[in-house]
Amino acid sequence: MSLTLYGFDGSPYVRTVKMLLKEKGAEFNQLQVNVMKGEPHSPEHLARNAFGKVPVVDHDGFRVIETAAIMSYLDEVLPGPSLTPKTPRDRARSHMAQSIYDSYGYGSMVPVFGYYLFPDFIGGQNDASRLQGIEKSKLVLTELMKIKGSDPFLAGPSLSIGDLYLAPACAYLAMTPDAEQVFAINGFADWWSRIQALPSFTSTPPQ
Repeated sequence: MSLTLYGFDGSPYVRTVKMLLKEKGAEFNQLQVNVMKGEPHSPEHLARNAFGKVPVVDHDGFRVIETAAIMSYLDEVLPGPSLTPKTPRDRARSHMAQSIYDSYGYGSMVPVFGYYLFPDFIGGQNDASRLQGIEKSKLVLTELMKIKGSDPFLAGPSLSIGDLYLAPACAYLAMTPDAEQVFAINGFADWWSRIQALPSFTSTPPQ
């Protein structure tokens, strides 16, 4: 089997895919495509993904773009524990978590952690955007913790793709002075402790 991941270790979405690969115990090669240097828009990478995005996966000559498609595909074709919940309701919970993060979470969190960690990448430090991002991030985490309920993970008793979506951005937020405020959401601390203890999390730090 040949499996290549194209993507920058600093990308939360690339880390999401790497966490899945670690959970599966899969062997893979990674080719760094540095977002900070504009490499996704190089002719070489545009031939892989015409939209100039990472991650991209090539599995035995079959190329997959878009994180949702990559995660679903790899979870199905790779051996190892499934990260797709068994019941329709828990699958819906995982899908909701993924969609909420994609639609509202990432765009809310980047202005917060980017303010401190990647100011040039987000066009400079904008206090108004950061403060708005804090409030929107709190709303996102509040709704995700409602989906989680009393379960240990977002979609039930076991780790799911929904958890892997959220974890990398939270790791960046945890590096900022705003983390305490953003994370002060009922149910979050318990979930975050479990995520931080995962070998797939500890073995995939951003570079």
